[in-house]
Amino acid sequence: MPACVINGISIGEGSPVRLMGVINCSPESFYRGSYVPPEDAREKALSMAADGAEMVDVGARATGPGSPPLSAEAERERLVAALASLEGSGVTISVDTREPVVLAACLRYDIHAVNDIGGLSDPRFAALVRDSGLPAIVMASREVPGDAMGLQATLDTLQLVETRCMEYDIDEFILDPGIGRWVPGRTGRDDWDLVRHFGEFRAFGRPLLAAVSRKTFIGELLGRGPDERLAGSLAIALLLSMAGASVVRTHDVRETKDVLRVLAEVKGR
Repeated sequence: MPACVINGISIGEGSPVRLMGVINCSPESFYRGSYVPPEDAREKALSMAADGAEMVDVGARATGPGSPPLSAEAERERLVAALASLEGSGVTISVDTREPVVLAACLRYDIHAVNDIGGLSDPRFAALVRDSGLPAIVMASREVPGDAMGLQATLDTLQLVETRCMEYDIDEFILDPGIGRWVPGRTGRDDWDLVRHFGEFRAFGRPLLAAVSRKTFIGELLGRGPDERLAGSLAIALLLSMAGASVVRTHDVRETKDVLRVLAEVKGR
């Protein structure tokens, strides 16, 4: 498996499962309890690092179906404020955006990776990632984020995303199968299909991201809102880590770190 190194952190085969904390600067998010005002991003990031996060993913736009529209300018203002507060913190940072103008502003700060739920579908965005030299996290998206429905479509779309990385000479990247309710028409059945077959994504030979924290398909199964989906999220984080996830992205760093420590002990690592 080709290595992906983010700010000196090796990710993938031979490395432990890495933990990515979510810093959500969008008050419109589906999980309102995770909202962090941009000016508080530094305090939250340091707290997550103390709890075991090796990196944080900073975003400022809600992405699910039905999310209220947000201008690129408003997203940029939120992210710039968060990154300004994080300057000098020593925390490894990825930025979660798919807007070229927003990424261009973020690149003026000390960031270490780009999380693109658009899967490099925007050539302008892909060129910025290439020119930055930063590793990328790229989601299974053909035209819009999360438009692959079902296992086979996700496999096909990840192949396309991998090809885009090669075309833009982006050598270090992590693949995200895109579990979640991204577009109308996707169902919980689609998400459970990806969870059950997560191990098949290892065929790409690239590090994999598991991003399932408190998502809708968990709530539908359990009949619980986002605030009550911790146990379900931890169960899936464990299962996907066993199936080959290289990075777990979570709102709940301390609890997820405990799960990964137990798994590492069982595996003798």
